[in-house]
Amino acid sequence: MSYITLPERSSVSSSTRKLFAGMPPTVFLAFLIIVIVALWAIVPSLFTSHSPVTAVPLDRFESPSAAHWFGTDYLGRDEFTRVVYGTRSSVLNAFVAVGIGLAVGGALGLIAGFFGGLTDSVIGRGVDTMLAIPAFLLAVTIVVALGFHTVNAAIATGITSIAIFARIMRAETLRVRQSVFVESSYLQGGSRLFVLFRHVLPNAYRSVLALSVLQLGYAIIVIAALAFLGYGSPPPAADWGLLISDGQDYQFAPWLVYCPAAVVVITVLSINRISRWLRNTN
Repeated sequence: MSYITLPERSSVSSSTRKLFAGMPPTVFLAFLIIVIVALWAIVPSLFTSHSPVTAVPLDRFESPSAAHWFGTDYLGRDEFTRVVYGTRSSVLNAFVAVGIGLAVGGALGLIAGFFGGLTDSVIGRGVDTMLAIPAFLLAVTIVVALGFHTVNAAIATGITSIAIFARIMRAETLRVRQSVFVESSYLQGGSRLFVLFRHVLPNAYRSVLALSVLQLGYAIIVIAALAFLGYGSPPPAADWGLLISDGQDYQFAPWLVYCPAAVVVITVLSINRISRWLRNTN
C-alpha cells in the first residue's frame, strides 16, 4: 500500500509532518470527508445558497442536476441543502451521545478497575445488566420516556453506550494498575488519587479514545434510525434519518432516499476507518 508523504517545506511544521507521515491514503480521504461534514455542521451556508425550509412548488421532484445536486423533495426544497443543514443536528447530537458515554462510562470503568473489590463487583453487575438489554431497544425506551426529540435521542444513545465505555476503561485500568511504574509511585509515597490521575488515567485512555471515535459512527446510525422511526425532531427538521423516512414514500424519486443514506454511510465508514487507524497506531 502506498503512503502519502508531504514535501519538505519550511512552512510545514514538524508536528504536521509527523501527523501525516505514513498515513494511508484511505485515512487521509476519511479525514477530508470528516472535515467537510464538520464544516457542513458549523457553516452550512458556505456550501449552499438555498433555504432548507422554503418550498418552491414548481421545482417538486426534480432529479439530481447541477442546480440541485441531490434533487428536490415533494415540496420543491433542495435536498442537498436539507442534508447539509441537517448535519448540525445529526452529527453534533452524536457528539453529545459519545460525550455522555465517555464521561459516565469512563468514570465508572476507571473507578471499578482501580479500586476493585466490592466497588468493582457492584459496578460490574450494573454494567452486565445494561449489556444484557439490546442497545437499540433501550434507546427507544429512553426516548419514549423523555419525549420525541433529537436531543433526547442523543441522550438515549449515550446512555446505551455507557456499559461499553465502562468495560473497556476497566480492562485498561486493570492493565495499567499492575505496571511497574505504578508500584514505584506507591513506594515513593504517592497517594491513591495521585497515582490514579497522574499515572493510571493518562495511560489507560488510548484504547478508550479509539473506541470513542468508533462510537461516534455508531451514534450517528442510532440517532438516524430513531429519527427514521419518528422518535427524533418532527418536520420541518432535516435530520438525516427523517429525510430518509420522508423519501421512502416516493418510490418514483429514489434520490430522496439514496442521497441522504449515502451521506450517512460515507460519514460512518470514514469515522470507522479513522478509528481503526488510531487503534493500530496506539
